[in-house]
Amino acid sequence: MHLSRRHFGLGLGALALSGCGGSATSTSSSAIPAGLPADLRPTPNAGYDVWVSSFKSRAVSKGISQSTLNSAFRGTGYLPGCVKRDRNQTEFKRTLEDYLSIAASDERISKGRAAFSLHANTLQTLEGRYGVDAEIICAIWGLESFFGERRGNVPVISATSTLAYDGRRGVFFEKQLIAALKILQNGDISAGRMTGSWAGAMGHTQFIPTSYQAFAVDFTGDGRRDIWSEDPTDALASTAAYLQRNGWARGVKWGGEVGNGAPSGSIIQPQAGGPRFAVTRNFRAIKRYNNSDAYAIGVGHLADRIGGAGPLRGSFPPDANGLSKEDRVALQERLTAKGFDTGGSDGVIGPNSEKAVRAYQASKGLPVTGKPSQELLRQLG
Repeated sequence: MHLSRRHFGLGLGALALSGCGGSATSTSSSAIPAGLPADLRPTPNAGYDVWVSSFKSRAVSKGISQSTLNSAFRGTGYLPGCVKRDRNQTEFKRTLEDYLSIAASDERISKGRAAFSLHANTLQTLEGRYGVDAEIICAIWGLESFFGERRGNVPVISATSTLAYDGRRGVFFEKQLIAALKILQNGDISAGRMTGSWAGAMGHTQFIPTSYQAFAVDFTGDGRRDIWSEDPTDALASTAAYLQRNGWARGVKWGGEVGNGAPSGSIIQPQAGGPRFAVTRNFRAIKRYNNSDAYAIGVGHLADRIGGAGPLRGSFPPDANGLSKEDRVALQERLTAKGFDTGGSDGVIGPNSEKAVRAYQASKGLPVTGKPSQELLRQLG
């Protein structure tokens, strides 16, 4: 992903002790959002406490006031889960077919159309102001936070400070921490409301703090650039502003499937044997938001579906196990029907499906591999 906007790998962390000195053992439960797993709650860590004390001196030299530091670090602490997640970011490799099955699932399309209808006036006003297609703005919202349902509830100061202290990408996360403190000092949000992903990406469209500083806008005119509010207006406007300032061309489609109404443009085929896409400069603008062909196609295709377009016409080749998407859906449905729940039947073989396959294989005395196959599909009948 492009690092100027959000944390790569949401893919997406960190933080510290009270402003008066104290350790993480004295954190206030009122500062900890409900529903966080145990490893994303403050844990005593003497090394982290020492690091925070040293960091505060550096922060003051960068213009952060003592009162901001006191309020920002009150009730915060070291979050071991941020480090764990940061160290285990080897992403499950997805084909474009799998990625689109998730990015433009029936549920996401349905929710996207409902969200677009509810916020049509705002989205169309933003299109008029910034030139970015209303459906594209809505699609990014859908991919980043499921239309606001999954914004993240990890305290950003705790997350970014934890990862800055950890050191693997210390310079990057200390920069994010300083930016987060400046956002608090500016009065855009209170420390208690500044929550996001485990890596510090925030709000409806998951801005990292430095990108918030550079691109967030106060579209509602209330004096705050509030991307965290239940009202998504400022977040959607900030996304439109981001794309506009990163090369979006008004009136130009992102691209499309070759042979299915695609505009003229560069031709790409991200998955061998799969559909080809003609892409324009606006495809490249979307990649400034997340530097991935699959992501940009996912945004564009979801935007098209929200706008009423149909599915892709082209087909994808069988996977490495010789299964088509239809085969994988049938496998998931048959496993679930026999009591081995796959957690859904979307044709994407992930951890839940592999667990179900292993359980079925074990119940039948078969070698436990967790791998789907044509033979397994036949056995399931």
